[in-house]
Formats: sequence, C-alpha cells, structure tokens
Amino acid sequence: MTVKVINRSSNPLPLYATEFAAGLDVRANNPEPIVLQPLGRAMVPTGLFMEIPAGYEVQVRPRSGLAAKKGITVLNAPGTIDADYRGEVCVILVNLSSEPFTVERGERIAQLVLAKHEVIEWEEVDALAESDRGAGGFGSTGVK
Repeated sequence: MTVKVINRSSNPLPLYATEFAAGLDVRANNPEPIVLQPLGRAMVPTGLFMEIPAGYEVQVRPRSGLAAKKGITVLNAPGTIDADYRGEVCVILVNLSSEPFTVERGERIAQLVLAKHEVIEWEEVDALAESDRGAGGFGSTGVK
C-alpha cells in the first residue's frame, strides 16, 4: 500500500525494524529536548505529513521497549490519524515512571500501523439477537 508522505524532519522515514514487523518506528523531530516529568505529557512533533488512502487509518502505538524500560507510552493509544488529516503527525507521550525522561531529537518514540477500516451503516431495530454473554460487562465472562 502506498502512502504519500512529506518529511520535514532530518530523520529518515519511519522504517520496519524487522521483516515481519507490523509497525514502523517513528522518530521525534523536536528542535530542543523535551523533558517529561513523572506523570507529565507532551505532544512530540515528527515532521511527517501524510496522505492516507480512503478506507485506511494510521494507528499510533507505543513502543514496547520504551514502555517496559522507561515507563514512556502513547497516551491515547492507539491514536488514529484519519485519511483526511493533512497536518503534522504528533505523538502524545506520557511518562508513567517516577523519573524524568528526556525526549531527544531523532529518538524512536512510537510505532505507526496502517489499518483498513469499514464505515458503519446503522440499522435501527427494536431488539438484538440473544448471546451467551448477554449484557454482562467487564469481568463477566468468568475467564481467569
């Protein structure tokens, strides 16, 4: 799938780290280091602008290594970049650790995943089909 991109950063375009990786590593394009205090958050620019094909979105997901080692994650994970958005891609990072974390320019901060989506067509009805779960909510399946 081809996605048009403008790269206004000094970083390479996002890359797949391995042959079978689903996500492309995206890098920070902040002019100055950003210090994230514990429980602090910031929108980190990437310098990327995309034209995503209709029927697709790009999801912004955390990097597992950054989350596990440093407690840094994407706040609205997964974030969605809609096909009609043309602004700069920014990543909302949050520091869930007890130590300050500095985001340096060029650091891999998130992953981008291209995902196909469907458009919902609502059908209003008076009743829904029965199921084993029914209206049971969180924790109601009995699976431990």
